[in-house]
Amino acid sequence: MNTELITKLELSISNLEEKKSRIYFLVQDTKGNAKASIRVIYEMAYHLFENGYNAIIMHEQSDYKGVSSWLDEKYMSLPHKAIEGQNLEISPEDFMVIPELYGHVMEQVSKFPCGKIVLCQSYDYIMETLSPGTSWSQYGFLKCITTSEEQKKYLEKIMKNVSFDVIEPTISNSFERKPIPAKPIVSVHTRDQRDTMKLIKTFYLKYPQFRWITFRDMRGLSEWEFATILKDSFVSVWVDDISGLGTYPLESMKTGTPVIGKIPNLKPEWMNEQNGIWTNDTINMVDILAEFTQNWLEDNISEKLYESGYETAEKYTNTDDFKSKVLERFSSYINTRLNNFNSQLEKLKTN
Repeated sequence: MNTELITKLELSISNLEEKKSRIYFLVQDTKGNAKASIRVIYEMAYHLFENGYNAIIMHEQSDYKGVSSWLDEKYMSLPHKAIEGQNLEISPEDFMVIPELYGHVMEQVSKFPCGKIVLCQSYDYIMETLSPGTSWSQYGFLKCITTSEEQKKYLEKIMKNVSFDVIEPTISNSFERKPIPAKPIVSVHTRDQRDTMKLIKTFYLKYPQFRWITFRDMRGLSEWEFATILKDSFVSVWVDDISGLGTYPLESMKTGTPVIGKIPNLKPEWMNEQNGIWTNDTINMVDILAEFTQNWLEDNISEKLYESGYETAEKYTNTDDFKSKVLERFSSYINTRLNNFNSQLEKLKTN
């Protein structure tokens, strides 16, 4: 019996040392719609893949749409594997990275012998599919990667016996500072589309003198289209109470587009009084927007608002830093598992 275990451990150790262990990243099928959280997962997997790691994108259904319609085609060169109708190959040296939304999947894979990591980008989704009274650690998920320090502080109070690492996402190079004056366009990004339509209709009713202003709902766009519209816009509006970081306002700032936003329940660390126009009340957002529009038409917007926003966004543009953090974290996870296996192997050989 010991001989068999020794052989298996030696194989696992060899696979870890030679980067042959599989690192599965579970992704949601957005049916071709752009989603920042999916881009982060693909970027993590791609950086690992191009550095020799066996990173694999895992999806639930075999008819997975993919991301080529809104992300760079290079991401679809990653190995993809469907859960549906296939027996996943899972070995002790492998890793599964599961988003916080998939509590039911965590339960299903709890008996798997692999390393298990939660990727939490949206803290509000944690309880969606977790059974009452259960935690990640009960399913064997003892490590979590999250995207902001504020989110980490919140998670540490809820999920005990779990260690947390922060890897802040980067803003894509598609978002560049606008080279020409903005057009009379307001880009709007809300979690609930009803809020977008409510804002637009209320604005036109309350301020009919601005009916010539164009609104753009930022749903269903490719990354390139998204960035182009932001560059064309003179202001962007953001409403997302349960945001974990706030990618959209940072993308807006990077293009030099000022942001009018609702302060989310978990206030991000990058938000301050200089880099945007923030409010706790969605009711008065149309009034704030109307006042901003009038000031923009009169060329009465402070340059400090543009510069402060751009400086804030610049902190999230270092792709090399993101890449090094991803490689560093996963190298650490692998080394920890490697040390555990070596320790077990020594004990078995001693016995």
